[in-house]
Formats: sequence, C-alpha cells, structure tokens
Amino acid sequence: MSRYLVTGGAGYVGSVVAAHLLEAGHRVTVLDDLVTGAAEAVPEGAEFVRGGIAQAAGLLDSGYDGVLHFAASSQVGESVRDPEKYWRNNVAGSLELITAMRRAGVRTLVFSSTAAVYGEPEEIPIAETARTAPTSPYGATKLAVDHLISGEAAAHGLAAVSLRYFNVAGAHERYGERHEPESHLIPLVLQVALGRRPHVSVFGDDYPTRDGTCVRDYIHVADLAEAHLLALAAARPGSHLICNLGNGAGFTVREVIESARRVTGHPIPVLVQARRPGDPAVLVASADRAREDLGWRPRRTDLDSIVADAWAFARQAAA
Repeated sequence: MSRYLVTGGAGYVGSVVAAHLLEAGHRVTVLDDLVTGAAEAVPEGAEFVRGGIAQAAGLLDSGYDGVLHFAASSQVGESVRDPEKYWRNNVAGSLELITAMRRAGVRTLVFSSTAAVYGEPEEIPIAETARTAPTSPYGATKLAVDHLISGEAAAHGLAAVSLRYFNVAGAHERYGERHEPESHLIPLVLQVALGRRPHVSVFGDDYPTRDGTCVRDYIHVADLAEAHLLALAAARPGSHLICNLGNGAGFTVREVIESARRVTGHPIPVLVQARRPGDPAVLVASADRAREDLGWRPRRTDLDSIVADAWAFARQAAA
C-alpha cells in the first residue's frame, strides 16, 4: 500500500482518480481549494485538506510515495481573457509543487496534461511526436509544465508521466462533471434533457466530416483513471514519459446528440450557429504509446454507455 497526494482531487477527473486509488488499497490525501472543485466529490476514505498548492510543502514533509497533479485552471476561453491567472496557477503553481516534492524527497509525479498542447493538428490521429503549437494560454501553460517536468527529471531524477487527455466524458459512481460554467458537449446536451436549457448549440455544420460537424475523441473518465494508476507503476527515475489518452476513434457532434436522444428519450432541440474560430474539424488521438508503455486498454468505448453514465450522474446531481 502506497500513500499519494492528489492535488485538485475534488474536481471531475481528480475525484475519480482518487476513488480508484482508494479502491486499489492506497492511502490518499486530497488537496483542493474548492474554487472549482466540490467537497462532496472528495471520496470517502480520503483525507481532505482544503487549500492551494502552498499547502503541499507541509503535507509532503509527512511522507508520500508520489503526487498526482490535477490542480489547474482549465477553461480555454477564460485563459484568453485572463492569461495571467493561467500562468500563475498552472505554471507557477506547478513549479512550487515540484520544488516542494524535491525538498521532501517525493520522486514520483503523474501530471494531468491536455491535447490542447497540439493546437491545430497537421495529421490525424495525433501522436505524441506531433508538433506542439497551442492556440490558447491554457494549452501553452500545460506545455510549459511538461517542459518543466522534463527538466526536473533530467536534472534531479524525478520519475514522471504526463497524460495528455482528449475529451473526457462519462461518470464513475457518484463522481461526475460539475463545471460552472459548463462548456463540454455531453453535459450541455444533458442539461437540455433535464430542462435546464432550451436547446444545444452546434457550432458549424459544414465541416469536411461525415455529417458536417466536428469530430472529437471521447474517453470514459474511468478508463482515464485506470491509466493514472498504470502511470504510477510505469514511472522511472530520471524519465519523463508523455502519453496521449483517447480511444483512437472519434464521434461527431451530431452523433453525440443522437446518442443522448436515445439514452434520455428527450428530443433535444438543436440550434446551428456559425463556426467558432480555432475549432479544428477533427481531433483524434493516437494512444499507441499508452498501450505499449503503460499496458493501458480503454474498455468503455461505446458512446451510448459513456452518455448513459453521464446521464445517471446528471439526474442524481439534479435530484
């Protein structure tokens, strides 16, 4: 049994990973300031410390086997309006955490990264060797942290894995998406089914795809969590492994809406609007490295199952 610190563990992905760590028999401390996280998302059995990264140093001194780092600002649009917040929270915060880890002798890190580091893709599927050219401060700050981690591994022997997510969706038991404001397609569609929105907006229906709408790679949050536990086992001193996480196949916006109609039984009206600047037609991951180096195999790849899990959580949260 190992002991892990999970920063941002009251958020969507962090809470599901914390729950999986506990289910695997590990001891878990969740550190979260609850600015975007929810206290009710902290898994039962985890120690909870309310606070920011500044509190990590004191915690790490008490002895941990590793850190899983999810604490970050993560809204692309907000990052364009307020880039300073993103450089401060995501980059300066990560530097503070990594410095505290080195001083405390904690030498294993799994970092929550993002496909936003790639920007507009030059080829599909996107591999880890693809050009990194983020189009938002959010993506730029996550890429900066990846460079920081690589330097720390080379200079000081950190054992690190960065996991670059594509579109995370679904729910795990009582843990699901609680973003405010919400910007992800599946929970937005489900808000229409719940009567909280009159329609779902589709931004562009003239893309060069099978139905004219954008294609995205959706990965179930429970599959994502399993990759984090495998990453802990795969981390090696002095090495920084970077892996994409996705299904390797994408679904169009219209296919997601049709799936939600089947799952919820709601008609889900659609309002087609103009394309949003910077929205690529297709974003699909190559997850070959995660399969080879982590032994990871996503098991929950059926779109209706992903939507059904999200729907069960959405109804529970609205009750």
